[in-house]
Amino acid sequence: MIPALRSDFNGRFTPNQYASLLALLEERCGLRVEFRIAETPIFLPEALLNEMAADGAELARALMANAAYLGAARKAIPAGYLVAGETAHPNFLTADFALVRDAQGTLAPRLVEIQAFPSVFAYQAVLSDAYRQTFGLGPALGTFLGGLSESEYWKLLGRTVLGAHDPQNVILTEIDPQHQKTRPDFEVTAQRLGIAVVDIRSLEPVGNKLHYRDAAGRLVPVHRIYNRAIADELIARDVRLPFDLTHPWDVEWAGHPNWYFLISKFSIPWLSRPPAAHPVVPPAVFLSDFLDGAGRGDFAAAGVPLPESAGPETVYPDLLLKPLFSFAGKGIQFDPTQAQLEAIPASRRGDFLLQQRMTFVPTIETPHGLTQAEIRILYLWPDGGELTPALPLVRLGRGKMMGVDHNKNQEWVGASAAFFSPEAAG
Repeated sequence: MIPALRSDFNGRFTPNQYASLLALLEERCGLRVEFRIAETPIFLPEALLNEMAADGAELARALMANAAYLGAARKAIPAGYLVAGETAHPNFLTADFALVRDAQGTLAPRLVEIQAFPSVFAYQAVLSDAYRQTFGLGPALGTFLGGLSESEYWKLLGRTVLGAHDPQNVILTEIDPQHQKTRPDFEVTAQRLGIAVVDIRSLEPVGNKLHYRDAAGRLVPVHRIYNRAIADELIARDVRLPFDLTHPWDVEWAGHPNWYFLISKFSIPWLSRPPAAHPVVPPAVFLSDFLDGAGRGDFAAAGVPLPESAGPETVYPDLLLKPLFSFAGKGIQFDPTQAQLEAIPASRRGDFLLQQRMTFVPTIETPHGLTQAEIRILYLWPDGGELTPALPLVRLGRGKMMGVDHNKNQEWVGASAAFFSPEAAG
């Protein structure tokens, strides 16, 4: 994206530097990172990152101002997962973008998905700094968004996670956190914020309070939960928690669980629907509308090419089938057939969407050829504060899927970071 920076980085790169990057990450995280780290960050014009950050915030605010949308999304929350004490806004937001060619042939961002759930906020800051230190990237290159400095970023993250509470009464919860691939983020969060990482299945209810056991085995009351346990994993693993999620516990949530459902892939058909359609959002419809409603007509009106016939063997190469409530690309179906769509029971078709398939434009020159990037904007929204774009996260890949689990046995792909130059125009 910024040819001079790309050429300079590629010309100076050595395998020993990459080994040093991995070693530095292991040192700072306190353990080895199990997912693949890309050999390179990417370099973008600041204006492009700001454009994506503004688009994501605008979409989130539009959803929150749409009472009809919120009512429909709330009805879609699975039984047993509508949690009491819903906050006025999410504390965390992520918006993923692809870079595509628009009708004029210009590179332009398009929304992949938007999700009100935490990402690897602590780890990503460490990764960005590790790239900077290992490869000698100067201070003129920025990485934090929203006008934040590095120290301001950590302060804002702490304020968002902790609220007004003592760190000993704030916990990060996950299912079996010691064996999650995101454990490096948990460890850095614990180090920087002074909170405990707790298996959500080990929480103990006493009266109307939830408690955890500290390292000495003492029972400690929980005042605020930084929740990282993903609802679809709880459902898929049939996890039975020792407390009722729907009970009005005397506890705050840093990232209230309801927002995982309220701002999610469920929103994309709403965001792409006229008259409120946003140009950054590709056309999408619920599967139920596609098979039994006006979905086909909506795609046709948006200029999405569809086969003329719709027999069982009909393939839809320009569409993606996505489950609404899943994480890390689970369950996405490329080139779905009519038979595959119809095989989903009618009662579950409202839990899937069909979205126009976007062609990621490979823009990153590497020794292994051009590589494509998916760019995630991480936002923080502390209680009583403002929605703030804070840091970009990047995935590099050369396959259909961009997640780190889908680009194995390749080089110059994987989890990455973005640096921007205020002067560069791209």
